[in-house]
Amino acid sequence: MRTKDNNRLKTLGPRAARLVATLHERGRPLFTLKDAAAASGLGMASARSLLRKLVHRGVATRLRPGLFILVPFELGRAREYLGNPFVVARELAGGRPHYLSHASAMDIHGMTTQPQLIVFVTSPRSIRRCTVLGTEFRFVRCKERDLFGTVERPVDRKDKVVTSDLERTVLDGLKQPEHCGGVTEVARGLWMRRSDMDPERIVDYALRLDVGAVVRRLGFLMETYGIGDSGVRDRLRRRLTATYSPLDPILPAEGKLLRRWRLRLNVLPEELQAVVGT
Repeated sequence: MRTKDNNRLKTLGPRAARLVATLHERGRPLFTLKDAAAASGLGMASARSLLRKLVHRGVATRLRPGLFILVPFELGRAREYLGNPFVVARELAGGRPHYLSHASAMDIHGMTTQPQLIVFVTSPRSIRRCTVLGTEFRFVRCKERDLFGTVERPVDRKDKVVTSDLERTVLDGLKQPEHCGGVTEVARGLWMRRSDMDPERIVDYALRLDVGAVVRRLGFLMETYGIGDSGVRDRLRRRLTATYSPLDPILPAEGKLLRRWRLRLNVLPEELQAVVGT
């Protein structure tokens, strides 16, 4: 460490300084109370007391009960630090099955041009939403059998998170566009990464999810943007029923009916075509 960093640690006392150094050496700047106890060799009560001192000195930030993060030395006197919100979301899941999803997955995959203020996580477990230092973490419930189509991606130099892959990200957005800013934003992400999409895989996923509205919306957008050939899209058409779904469920149920895909087109065609120019 640099001299000024060593001076800062010396003000903590040898036990606290060793804990901070050990956490850095282990690559655990985001850590739990149990991590601190293991790294320091202290009991839980003593480790808790030591962490209170770190937080009081501005060396660590308490994100929630039992979860802490070291404040980078270069931030000077800053006392509150969130770190990478996607990594924090991983820790908030607490080892339960999960993946970064919806607008957060779109952000990770470079499918959006809008800043994301909410972190979305999908899990078959019930996890309460929370707000940490002004960032909201929202947990979306899914069925156990729908926990597929995920991939591990790096989000900084040291950390990886589990997120939906490109194809599953689109399908989650079409299923719950309210978590992505609407169908038009999902369509924009689909267009931006169209050359990297696997048409067969996304159709396989859609049929596996077996949500009629998702099948309709996906087929229509794939046809609109020329993704996949007619044979691939016909696999979706064969799954259609007589029921009509709105193209965007968060908009008023108005607009013409498209019999080919059993959709009510409540998004103007001009909006979908404008995506191509962005």
